[in-house]
Amino acid sequence: MEFLLQIINGLQIGSIYALVSLGYTMVYGIAQLINFAHGDIIMIGAYVSLFSIPIFNSFGLPVWTTIIPAIIICAIIGCIAERVAYRPLRNSPRISNLITAIGVSLFIENVFMKLFTPNTRSFPKVFTQAPLAFGRIQISFGAIVTIVLTISLSIALHLFMKNTKYGKAMIATSQDYSASKLVGINVDRTIQLTFAIGSGLAAVGSVLYVSAYPQVQPLMGSMLGIKAFVAAVLGGIGILPGAVLGGFILGIIESLTRAYLSSQLADAFVFAILIVVLLFKPTGILGKNLKEKV
Repeated sequence: MEFLLQIINGLQIGSIYALVSLGYTMVYGIAQLINFAHGDIIMIGAYVSLFSIPIFNSFGLPVWTTIIPAIIICAIIGCIAERVAYRPLRNSPRISNLITAIGVSLFIENVFMKLFTPNTRSFPKVFTQAPLAFGRIQISFGAIVTIVLTISLSIALHLFMKNTKYGKAMIATSQDYSASKLVGINVDRTIQLTFAIGSGLAAVGSVLYVSAYPQVQPLMGSMLGIKAFVAAVLGGIGILPGAVLGGFILGIIESLTRAYLSSQLADAFVFAILIVVLLFKPTGILGKNLKEKV
């Protein structure tokens, strides 16, 4: 029973990694950019949700509805970051984009520390429903919502990419940037939409994260973002199902490590997984080795 509960806990945190990882993998797959500032979008979403609670409570709305302004604000900030910081460097060497992403991350973190201090703020309970009982096992309502919502959003995103005009434009842009321009696709708008969707998913992840770990502080997205990036690499960066699979696997491994080995070793195992994957399967679990003509 204890083992099953740890698996469920792992799926819960793994679902959050998966949502954030989807943003990483979309941006990399389409813009060929590793957006290390993506983790800080989670933090912004958590703060927006926290400061929206008094307004929503005045209308009698539950805490979880603050996910709406979090998605909107995070999507806008993602678009602004793409327009101001990344678009001017689109044709620059990848190292320039990588350094810029780190710079954007540090800028956001320091702005929030200046505005809201580095102190940790408590977050109200997001889901007040009682745990659901399955025989002798009790599962928190938040865990079920997190897992189901992540799977639903992942399927919805997959259908969006395959069946809509904008989704097909994203796929075309990821396959051939120049050819997409030639056939009339607005590449700038497509990449900006990618940032908006990825940031919106991170905002959803932020509210689900504080439902499990109810505290907010300016550096909360740093380690969470790195773990989500590891999940993307594990599943196969640039591949949407790989991001979800990598998030679930990483969450389960982390949960089992904390339960049966040591909580101090959990993060070490995460980065050990990254090293092993890069050594033996650098394209990730669902990635394929592509031969490139020179």
